[in-house]
Amino acid sequence: MRLGGPVFEECSDPQAWVAALRRKGYSAAYCPLDDASDEAAVRAFRDAAEASGIVIAEVGAWSNPLSPDEEERRKALALCRRRLALADMIGARCCVNIAGSIGHRWDGPHAGDLTPETFDLIVESVRGIIDAVGPTRAFYTLEMMPWIYPDSADSNLELVRAVDRKQFAVHLDPVNIITSPQRYFDNADLLRDCFAKLGPLIKSCHAKDILLAEKLTVHLDEVRPGLGGLDYGVFLRQLDALEPDAPLMLEHLSTEEEYDLAAAYVRSVAEQEGIARR
Repeated sequence: MRLGGPVFEECSDPQAWVAALRRKGYSAAYCPLDDASDEAAVRAFRDAAEASGIVIAEVGAWSNPLSPDEEERRKALALCRRRLALADMIGARCCVNIAGSIGHRWDGPHAGDLTPETFDLIVESVRGIIDAVGPTRAFYTLEMMPWIYPDSADSNLELVRAVDRKQFAVHLDPVNIITSPQRYFDNADLLRDCFAKLGPLIKSCHAKDILLAEKLTVHLDEVRPGLGGLDYGVFLRQLDALEPDAPLMLEHLSTEEEYDLAAAYVRSVAEQEGIARR
C-alpha cells in the first residue's frame, strides 16, 4: 500500500516536491503539474518520481463531458484529453474524472443520469477520449458516484465491458457509493464486493470516511478518515492484497493539520492490520 495526499509547500522544483512528500511520509502523490506544462518539466518530475520511488497516482480531469451546454461539453472533453495525455507522459497510474451529468450541475444529481441512454453517452465519451489520446501507460478512469454511473461495482464492471478499451480502468472511492443505511452498516461487504469484482482494474483509491447522522430522514456526511463508519481494516486489507504499489490518496480536507491527522489514522490501522507501507 502507498499512502499519498496533497502537499502544502511551493514545489515548482522536482526535488523540492520529492522532499515535501518525504517529509509527510507519502510514497504516492497527486500529479504536481497541469496540462499547460512543457514537456521538459513533465519529464523532470517523472524522472524525479521514478528515482525516488514515488508513485504518481492520478491526474484529475474534473469536468462535465456530458454537459447539455455544447461549449461546456466541448471544453470538458478537450480537458480530459489533455489530462489523459499528461498522465501518460508523466507516468501517472490514471487520469480520473466522473462521468458527468446531463444536468446543469456537473456532478449531478439529475433524473436522467441513471438511464440506459446516459449510460450509452458515457460509453461514447470515454471511447472518444481514449481513442483521441492513445495512451500506452496511463489509464482513463471514472470515479463512482452516488447518482451517476458508475454507481456500484456491478455498473462499473458493466461500463468497463461496454467501453471495451484496454486503457479504461477503475478508480475506487467507496465512500461515494455508500448511499443508504444498509450500505453504511454493511460497508465491509460492499468493500469486499468492489475488490472481488473490480480487482486488478483498480488503479487508484481515495481515502475518506462517512458518518450516518442520528436524525431524520437519512443524513450521510463525508468526514475525515477515522471519524466515520467506513471499515478501514477491511479497506486496507483488500487494497494490500491487490498489489504492493496500490495508492490510497487522501482528499477533501480543509487544512494541512487535518491531512496529518487523517494520515496518522490510516497508518495506525495499517499497523494494527500488519500491513506494510511502501
